[in-house]
Amino acid sequence: MSDEVDATRIPELQQVVASALAAARAAGASAADADASVQKGLTVTVRMGEVETIEYHRDRGLAVTVYFGHRKGSASTADLRPAAVTQTVNKACAIARHTASDECAGLADAAGMAREFPDLDLDFPWALEPEQAVEIARECEAAGLAVDARLTNSEGASLSTHRGVRVFGNTHGFLAGLPSTSHSLSCALLAQSGADMQRDHWYSLARDATDLMAGPAIGRRAGERAIARLGARRLGTRRAPVLFSPEMARGLHSHFIGAIRGASQYRRASFLLDAAGQQVYPQFLQMQERPRLPRGLASGNFDAEGVATRDRELVRDGVLDGYVLGSYSARKLGLKTTGNAGGVHNLLVSAPGASYDFEGLLARMGEGLYVTELLGQGVNGVTGDYSRGASGFWIEHGAIAYPVHEITIAGNVRDMLRGIVAAGTDVDTRGAIRCGSLVVEGMTIAGE
Repeated sequence: MSDEVDATRIPELQQVVASALAAARAAGASAADADASVQKGLTVTVRMGEVETIEYHRDRGLAVTVYFGHRKGSASTADLRPAAVTQTVNKACAIARHTASDECAGLADAAGMAREFPDLDLDFPWALEPEQAVEIARECEAAGLAVDARLTNSEGASLSTHRGVRVFGNTHGFLAGLPSTSHSLSCALLAQSGADMQRDHWYSLARDATDLMAGPAIGRRAGERAIARLGARRLGTRRAPVLFSPEMARGLHSHFIGAIRGASQYRRASFLLDAAGQQVYPQFLQMQERPRLPRGLASGNFDAEGVATRDRELVRDGVLDGYVLGSYSARKLGLKTTGNAGGVHNLLVSAPGASYDFEGLLARMGEGLYVTELLGQGVNGVTGDYSRGASGFWIEHGAIAYPVHEITIAGNVRDMLRGIVAAGTDVDTRGAIRCGSLVVEGMTIAGE
C-alpha cells in the first residue's frame, strides 16, 4: 500500500474493508462491519529555546466486528495485507461463536445509513517541516517568556499536526470514507516570585492551520495567565456563586452528556435517569447539535455505525429533548438511535436573554469565585455529587480582587445545571461542545 495519507488512499482502504466484509460473509457471519484507517503526524516540543522532542507518528489499523445472529465478536490489526485481514476476521468469528447471544446486538438499521456526503471542509494538510515547526514553537515560547521577568521557567511550547483517512463499511452495503486533519499549538509557562511559583498555559486547536491563533499571541496569553496567578491565597470555607471559564464550563456540560448517554440510562446509573422531557437547565438555556458544521472539530456526515447525523435540539428552553444513543443502547431502551455512536457532534450552547460579556458576568455575580482550573475526577455519575480541587480568582464588587488556589468546590451536578443564572458570550470553539462561561449560584467552597 502507498505511504501517503490523503484522499487517494480511500479506494485502497475501501478494498480492505470490502475484503473484510466478504471474508466475514464467507465464514458464515450474518452481518459485519469494518473500519480501516491510516494516519500520520508530527509533534515538536521546544523548552527554554531548545528542542526537547521531535516525534513522527504513523499508524494504520483495521477493526472488524462480526455477528452470528445476536452473538458478537471483534478483532483488530495494524496489518492491512490480505492474509492479515482474513486472519483478523477469522479471530472475530471465533470470538463470536463463543459469546452469549444478546438480542440488542447487531448493526444499526439499514434505513438509517447515511446516503448524502456533503463536503464538510475537514481536510487541510499542513506541509510542515520539523525545522519550521521548531521555529514556530520557539517563537511562541519566547513571546511568552518575554511578558515578565518573573516568568523564569517553561514546560515548553508544542506544535502538532495530524492527518488521517478513515473508511467505514458494513454488510448493509454502506461504504464511505473521508480524510481529515487537526493542528494544535500550545505553551505552558511557570512564574516565580520568591517562594511562590505558579503555572498556566494556553493553546489553539483547528482543522486548518491558518485558523490557529498566532504563536506569539498564545505564548503571551500563557505568560499573562501565569503571572496573574502569583500571590494566590486560600479561601475560608463559604458558600458563594461560581463563575466557570468556558474551558471549565465545557466540563460541566460533559457531565450532563455522560448522564444522558444510552449506556448510563439502560444501566440505571445516571443522576438524570429517565429525565427526557424534564427541566434540566434553566429556561433560558438552549443546546443544539449541529453535526455538519464546516471545519467543525466534531463534524461528520455519519456516526461510528454509518448512521446519518442530523441537526437536533437536544435541550430546548432548558428541557431535555431526549438521550444520546447508538443503536445498541437505543434497542436496550426501546428507542431509535440518534446517530451518536462514538459521541456527540458539535454541541452549541446558548442562552438568549441571559448572555453577558466577561465584564457583564463579573458585574452580574458581584462577589464569588472565578474558576480557571479544576483538578481531580470527583464526580459521581450515578448520584451527581461533585467535588473537585480548583484555582482561579476571587471576585469582589464585580471585579477580580486576587488569585486563589488550594480550594475545593462542591455541589451536585443536577443542582448546578438548574442553578445556572447567566452565560457568557465568550464562546470557546476548541472542542465538541461550544460554550461560553457559566455562573452557578450557591456552591460550597472549602478552603482554610
